[in-house]
Amino acid sequence: MTNREKFIKALKREPLIGLVPHFELVFYLTMEAFHKVHPLHRNFEQWNQMSREEKEMQLYDIAWVYVETAKRYEHSAILVHSDMSNYEFTAPLLQKIRDISNDEYFIMMHGDPTYSIPDGKSMMEFTVQLYEEQHILHDRAKRQTENSIKWAERFKEGGLIDGFALCSDYCFNTNPFFSIDLFDEYIVPYLSWIICEYRGMGYYIIKHTDGNIMPILSRLVDCKPDALHSLDPQGGVSLEEVKRLYGDKVCLIGNVNCALLQTGTDEDCIEDVKRSLSQGMENYGYIFSTSNCIYTGMSLKRYELMLDIWHKYGVYI
Repeated sequence: MTNREKFIKALKREPLIGLVPHFELVFYLTMEAFHKVHPLHRNFEQWNQMSREEKEMQLYDIAWVYVETAKRYEHSAILVHSDMSNYEFTAPLLQKIRDISNDEYFIMMHGDPTYSIPDGKSMMEFTVQLYEEQHILHDRAKRQTENSIKWAERFKEGGLIDGFALCSDYCFNTNPFFSIDLFDEYIVPYLSWIICEYRGMGYYIIKHTDGNIMPILSRLVDCKPDALHSLDPQGGVSLEEVKRLYGDKVCLIGNVNCALLQTGTDEDCIEDVKRSLSQGMENYGYIFSTSNCIYTGMSLKRYELMLDIWHKYGVYI
C-alpha cells in the first residue's frame, strides 16, 4: 500500500500491518534538515511581479520541501499551508506535489471556518459580540462556512486534495475558551455543517484543537470528523481515556508531549513515546504524532529520537 492508502485505513479505523502511520501538522525544521526556508516563512509579496519561469521555480521548490519532508521522516500525509481562496497559486502547487510524489501521500489543506480563540487585539470586541451582537457573529459564521464549501467544491473538481485539517483552536490548557452554551451556539452548528458538506464531497476530515478538550469532547465527536488531532497532554487530555470513550467512533492523532520533546530528558521522551504508541495503537484507529507540531526551537535530534522509538514499538504484526 502507499502511505496515502495506509493513512486512509487508519482514519477509517481499519486493521493495518507494519508501522502505524505517522504525520505532523507542521514540520518547521526545514532549514536545519534541508537548508530550505519553510513555505510558511516565505515572502510572496513579489509573486505578481515574477516571470512565469520564476513562479515555476518557486512552486517546484515549495513542493520539493513538502515531499522531501514526508519522504525523509516517513510521514503518510502532507498538510499544505496555502490560502484555499487563492486557487491560482494553490492549485498548481498541489498538482506539483502530487506529480513529484507520484500520489504517494495523503494531501490535505486547512479549511476551518469556525471561530477560534481570538488574539489579544480582538478578544474584548469578540467577547462583547458573543453576548450583545449575536446576529453579527452568526452572519459572519454562515458566510465563512459558505465560502469554505464553495472553495472545497472547486478543489474537488481537480481531485487535488484528499481532505481537510480543521485547525481552529477552542481551548486553553485549563479549559475551553467558550462556555458550553456558547460552544453549542457558535461552534457546533457550523462545525457540523462544514464537516457534513466536506464529507459529502468525499473528503476526509481531521479536527485539530490544542488544550483541554475534555469538556467539549463529546460535542466534537458528535460533529463526525474522521479524526481528532492533538489530544494535548499539557491540557490534561488522556489518550487512554479518549480511546476508551470514543475509539470506536473516531481516529485519534497525537498525544506525544511536545514539552518533553523540547525540555525533557531523553529518557522522559522515550517513555512518553512508548506510552502514546501503546495507548493509541490498541484496536487500530491511531495515527502517530506529537501533541502539536515540530516547531522552531525543537531539537531535530530529539524528533529523530522519537522516530527511532516509533520504528521499534510502533509496528502492527
